Amino acid sequence: MKKIFKVFAYLLGAIVLLLVCALAFLQLGFPKVDAPEEITIEYSPDRIERGAYLANHVTVCMDCHSKRDFSEFSGPPTPGTLGAGGDRFDHSMGLPGVFYARNITPFGISDYTDGELFRLITTGVTKDGRPMFPLMPYPYYGKMDREDIHDIIAYIRSIPPIETEIPESKADFPVNLILRTMPQNAQLVQKPDPSDQVAYGGYLVNASGCIECHTQLTPQGVINAELAFSGGRSFPFPDGSVVTSSNITPDAETGIGNWSEEMFVQRFKQYADSAYVNPKIAPGEFNSIMPWMMYSGMKENDLKAIYAYLMSLPAKKNEVVKFTASK
Repeated sequence: MKKIFKVFAYLLGAIVLLLVCALAFLQLGFPKVDAPEEITIEYSPDRIERGAYLANHVTVCMDCHSKRDFSEFSGPPTPGTLGAGGDRFDHSMGLPGVFYARNITPFGISDYTDGELFRLITTGVTKDGRPMFPLMPYPYYGKMDREDIHDIIAYIRSIPPIETEIPESKADFPVNLILRTMPQNAQLVQKPDPSDQVAYGGYLVNASGCIECHTQLTPQGVINAELAFSGGRSFPFPDGSVVTSSNITPDAETGIGNWSEEMFVQRFKQYADSAYVNPKIAPGEFNSIMPWMMYSGMKENDLKAIYAYLMSLPAKKNEVVKFTASK
């Protein structure tokens, strides 16, 4: 009997040792991304202007990094909170942990060099080597043009600083360990010429992360590539209502196959009309997480390019119930 206990103790010790080694390997060997580049970005007016356009109307960084007011349709940013962060994303949204949008005003990023900030945006790795949960869409930003990322950095350096105290994000076990293996070096591309509408539209669709919301997830919690852009991903509101993303493939029955280019552009631009008044939304009434107010500022030619790209995709039939009110 003593021999059995002795063998069991050895086995247990070996298992513990293996676990310790595995944890040490994850902590010391990951994330596997290059060190930050030594770059200095010129904060010119042109860069800041282009960065403002991207951050507010294409990549919509300011959508997550401001306080959204869901008492209004589509939750526009609350005035005075631009870039201040603080919004909470947690288990009620189906996420494996509690995550907070960081402060990206100069108050929150002043201790980052341009190179460290560039690496953070394009790989999801902080200056001290911590991986971010991909709620921050760094996998898409890492496939953008270097100059566009530089423009965004120039812009967020220029906005007024707002002092906030943001809690640390915490992923649940074992996601907190898996996260360390996710970041990879950016795969930067050259921005296509806008004259190539489909290619340029594809670039903008990636920068906007459209696939992220308009695609259902696999049971493992990753984008189901076979269902790309066909909608059906659900997002719960605190009151129990659920909004589900639309099918934006060219399927004529369940998608946007019957939409003209003008209809598509107007769907966005209606919210930029000077006569438009954003309605107040009571709990349980139809609402959307789609940041229409921000996307409405996108240039018409960019919206047309996005339309051209979406219409080039395979049509996928998927009937979506857009909204389910709380019971």
